[in-house]
Amino acid sequence: MRHTARVPDLRLTQDPRADELLGRDPLALVLGMLFDQQFPMERAFAGPRLLADRMGLDDTATLSAAGLADADPDALLAWFQGPPAVHRYPGSMAARTQALCRLLVERYDGRADALWADVPDGTTLLRRIGELPGFGAQKAKILVALLGKQYGVTPPGWQEAAGSYGEEGSRRSVADITGPESLAEVRAAKQAAKAAAKAASATG
Repeated sequence: MRHTARVPDLRLTQDPRADELLGRDPLALVLGMLFDQQFPMERAFAGPRLLADRMGLDDTATLSAAGLADADPDALLAWFQGPPAVHRYPGSMAARTQALCRLLVERYDGRADALWADVPDGTTLLRRIGELPGFGAQKAKILVALLGKQYGVTPPGWQEAAGSYGEEGSRRSVADITGPESLAEVRAAKQAAKAAAKAASATG
């Protein structure tokens, strides 16, 4: 079964150029999810547009997994360092980006959308995403939820695979951001969860 994702009208970054790239370039979306670690969500997902600009790509182009996989590591690091930096840890994130793109070239002909285009079920989708460098269990579930809620990638069992992130009406992750209001709600929910975890750790 093939799953053709729709081109969504995303509002993840509140930056029209960055959101437009995320909506039409599957690799940009996957990289945005990769960058969403120890970094503000909207800046993480704006990273692929910043990277594309550094690479000299215009507003009609897409990022190339093969191009990034074969890029000179020093040049890639320079693109990540900026200023402004694509990520707060430009060195490690540049290396992860290259590793992820190499895996896409080796397994999926360089196409990020091949991760989900023919996926039979949510369990398989979660496993494929979880095999990407830099994707732990939580990050993989969030991307499954984002694909299902905003990209129209809904293989059988996708919500179960996404866990609580797949719940309708939740405000747990970037998968639920559709504008400034929901961004603020998601940020507040994440801060509350962090505070609760910190309190539990202190009393434990």
